Amino acid sequence: MDGANLTGIREFILLGLSQHHDLEITLFVLFLSIYSMNILGNSLLIGLNTLDTRLHSPMYFFLSNLSLVDILGTSSFVPLMLFNFLTTQKTISFAGCALQMFMTLALGATECVLLGVMAYDRYVAICQPLRYTELISGSTCVLLSVLSWGTGLAESLLLSILAWHLPFCGHNVINHFFCEILAVMKLACGDISLSALLLMVATTFVTLVPLLFIFLSYIFILTAILRVPSAAGRHKAFSTCSAHLTVVIIFYGTISFMYFKPKAKNPDVDKIITLFYGAVTPSLNPIIYSLRNTEVRAAVTSLLRGDLLSRKMSHFYCCTPSLQS
Repeated sequence: MDGANLTGIREFILLGLSQHHDLEITLFVLFLSIYSMNILGNSLLIGLNTLDTRLHSPMYFFLSNLSLVDILGTSSFVPLMLFNFLTTQKTISFAGCALQMFMTLALGATECVLLGVMAYDRYVAICQPLRYTELISGSTCVLLSVLSWGTGLAESLLLSILAWHLPFCGHNVINHFFCEILAVMKLACGDISLSALLLMVATTFVTLVPLLFIFLSYIFILTAILRVPSAAGRHKAFSTCSAHLTVVIIFYGTISFMYFKPKAKNPDVDKIITLFYGAVTPSLNPIIYSLRNTEVRAAVTSLLRGDLLSRKMSHFYCCTPSLQS
């Protein structure tokens, strides 16, 4: 990183909605509730997938990864944003801003790839059920998970280096709630057209390639489902992928709306829309999987009744060697 480019910049000011303090208080209450629901819901999914042996399958392994991505993704910017809603001095250190940008980029890209991996899992389960255990083995699950996280980290590292090599000339007021890469690049005092082009190419690749893969997977899945002779069989087959399909539609639907909608005359509107995309969408995933998946609903019911924990404790005491000789 060229030190001359960042001379004098030790911290950034996050503008947010500084001129609308009453609205900030409302947003604080709203997003504190959403963030709490996100953390509790996704943590519950991870806990259920760990405790309930009925959920020890590749689909729920990938779901746990998705829940972890959602927890880390929102935690990378929401807590500081909530704090800034209540303060007049909305600052973030240079190192904190760089880390926040890296985390949000990495986890966003990881989620895109992970949704593609989950589509492949559903494709194999429905279109090649006899080869499912062969094609989606434990080692394959770990490999696909590493691929998802590795792709996100690599893309984020590339874009972060690209952004922080721009000449900033002392400009440090970011017109956003957090260190979003485009908002940071707008501080540059030189020509950013090449950097913006590279950003668009990298973002398009990591977003549209998984989407194309998901689209092709569901063409084969729907073709296979339509060949099932009975209505009950078709419903059962479709129900195994309906939750994932709903998450994909919401995830890519909000991305499409955010990038293809007409630009708002008031820039604060665009900032709030981005905020809803980053904070609200992850909190919906636990709700979707709880409502549309019978195995998750059964696990939740078992946990509420105490059956799940009692079985786990019984297994623990059964398998723990006696301390008395």
